[in-house]
Amino acid sequence: MNDFIAARSQMALSLGFHIIFSCIGMVMPFFMAVAHYYYLKTGQIVYKNVTKAWSKGVAIFFATGAVSGTVLSFELGLLWPEFMKHAGPIFGMPFSLEGTAFFIEAIALGFFLYGWDRFNPWFHWFTGVVVGVSGLASGILVVAANAWMNSPAGFEHLNGQYLNIDPIAAMFNEAWFSQALHMTIAAFAATGFAVAGVHALMILRGNNVLFHTKSFTIAAVFGCAAALVQPLSGDISAKDVAIRQPAKLAAMEAHFHTEKSASLIVGGIPNETEKKVDFAIKLPGFLSFLAHGDFTAEVTGLDRIPEENHPPVAVTHYAFQIMVGMGMAMMLVSVLYFTALWKKRKWLQEPWLLKLFAIATPLGFIAVEAGWTVTEVGRQPWIIYGIMRTADAVTPMPGIAYSFYLFTAIYASLAAFVVFMLYRQIKMVGELYDV
Repeated sequence: MNDFIAARSQMALSLGFHIIFSCIGMVMPFFMAVAHYYYLKTGQIVYKNVTKAWSKGVAIFFATGAVSGTVLSFELGLLWPEFMKHAGPIFGMPFSLEGTAFFIEAIALGFFLYGWDRFNPWFHWFTGVVVGVSGLASGILVVAANAWMNSPAGFEHLNGQYLNIDPIAAMFNEAWFSQALHMTIAAFAATGFAVAGVHALMILRGNNVLFHTKSFTIAAVFGCAAALVQPLSGDISAKDVAIRQPAKLAAMEAHFHTEKSASLIVGGIPNETEKKVDFAIKLPGFLSFLAHGDFTAEVTGLDRIPEENHPPVAVTHYAFQIMVGMGMAMMLVSVLYFTALWKKRKWLQEPWLLKLFAIATPLGFIAVEAGWTVTEVGRQPWIIYGIMRTADAVTPMPGIAYSFYLFTAIYASLAAFVVFMLYRQIKMVGELYDV
């Protein structure tokens, strides 16, 4: 493994690990706040127990997310010094604001965890809401920085110099809204399904059924609602990418040839040598509609893009297909769940519905990982789209492969520790919160 591939692999590993904790940190506090609100309004002790149990999970993920996020910050400077030399002054503002949001989140979480029976009940609840709002703001700000890499703005690039820097324009670049919206909804869907799936499994096992039923309902409503509206944000993102990054869209769809009434490809194996896709299902005109809102519109193919600027087609295409496939599966479960809530209440007691949620536990996070693969791999070979190539930004220091191996071991150990902590926490629920 050469140093360039090792550096990219280490960033991919770090981001892939951190994004899970980021999503949970953005969303779980809102679940916690809803349970706490129900406790304050109804006085039912089960909701207090749910709130306390979830708050301990939030604390675990917050600590792990803080560690993995800090590592990412250092890696940007250590692995990509040329990138940070020029990009740092331009998109540093969202990172600075993210630090402030993180600081507020940490203080609010401390207040919430240790504020039981010490604060006014509604002020205590408010501190939990602040945890969620600041966590959500933190995630959106980081996405704004990533969006800048996909849609550079707020500076002029002349003769290799980055001049007339405008940090506000850089932060609110053309891609930030669509990326932030898509990522936020994805976080709610992924976390909602993961939490609901765990509680569904506990209900199937007959463990502390009332506790897990209340928990399941809150998480499932959030997750299913997000899964159903996610295609709307996906449509916004697709139309944005079609305009700003036609190469990425072409790689997502393995769209080799520019044409009107372009077909949307479902599945298939890209053949980059012969510039075609084998074994694919084609929906005529649907890619044109997805990209431009017109079934007859022309969609730019890879044939109009210099080959040295092509993203890795196979990886981008497969990741996009996985993301869409997981999203469709969650939508199906969501339709069944809301049908049960509104029309078929007896389904809520049926094991098959709970089994569906248990099976769907990882689907949201698989979709998130696949989506970030599309975002990052689809931007290649650029680290700043159209301006700086990734190969020109990597550190000249040798031995990056050894760093990658070391960090792989560290992240594997950290993942095992988090799984153990969560398993112990879930196991203790039946003993501590027996309602």
